[in-house]
Amino acid sequence: MVMTNLEWFRTFKAIYEKGSMTAAANHLMSSQPGVSLHLSSLENHVGYKLFQRRPRLLIPTERGKQLYNAIVDPIKRLEEIEMKSQRGPAEDRPTITLGMCFETFQQSLEAALPDLPCNLILEFGDYRELLHKLENRVTDLVVSPHNPELRGVKYEAFSQENIVVVAGKGTRPFDFQEATVAQRLKWLNEQQWYGIAGDNDHTQRFWKQNFNQAPNFRPNYVVPNFNSILRSLARAPGVAIVPDFLCRESIQNGEVSIIWRGDKPLTNKLYFARHKSSPNESALQLIMRQIRSAMPPPAE
Repeated sequence: MVMTNLEWFRTFKAIYEKGSMTAAANHLMSSQPGVSLHLSSLENHVGYKLFQRRPRLLIPTERGKQLYNAIVDPIKRLEEIEMKSQRGPAEDRPTITLGMCFETFQQSLEAALPDLPCNLILEFGDYRELLHKLENRVTDLVVSPHNPELRGVKYEAFSQENIVVVAGKGTRPFDFQEATVAQRLKWLNEQQWYGIAGDNDHTQRFWKQNFNQAPNFRPNYVVPNFNSILRSLARAPGVAIVPDFLCRESIQNGEVSIIWRGDKPLTNKLYFARHKSSPNESALQLIMRQIRSAMPPPAE
């Protein structure tokens, strides 16, 4: 399965703002064929056209406009982070490549970036791909929900996430405790569902654990990340399956509510994965300490 590449979103943003492949390529200091490849890869990944093609002009489709509104602020923040991480004499600052979930980064590390004594290159994507890069020493540290045996890699459990069903504003109440399995399935299948582009692992595993089958529906709305889901649910009825630590603030603000943890709760341990030896161990320990302090501790 092709995973979303952050550079596709960066390229899409440039095309949207500049209006053409040529202008976007000049802005990104890239080739026009490379820009075209990124756009076609993203369109193939999301499953719909993002622009209407006109001679020397690209006009955003409605779905293109929606995607731009969803990613423009996160991409701008990441570009600012990239610029900050490159400041200072390179010989005095080690460079760490860190792979993790975008939302986990926002929750645990984003605010602390200016205080880190190292340059930081962030990679977001599927944990399998990130761990593969770690094994091949492309990345230095990965936050992963799984700990497969890899050459030269060690793991340290530091937190956990509980996968839950959350409901948005105005969602019709339902008593999962009193309902039969058939009634639960009927109610859930009648709801407006939100999902993540290219990542339905949580939903598949939660459904398999509690219903012993795969979900027989497709999300009504497929968005870039969990934060987009929570912002949408804060405004309208709907349901989604998300890690509970990501929605703590939304729950406290009364924007969403946890309506079911499952008869058989699904819990993932979160691990730091890193090389068994690293010349930048002190910088890695500092990053790990910052992430750990912002996350719920693992169950005993």
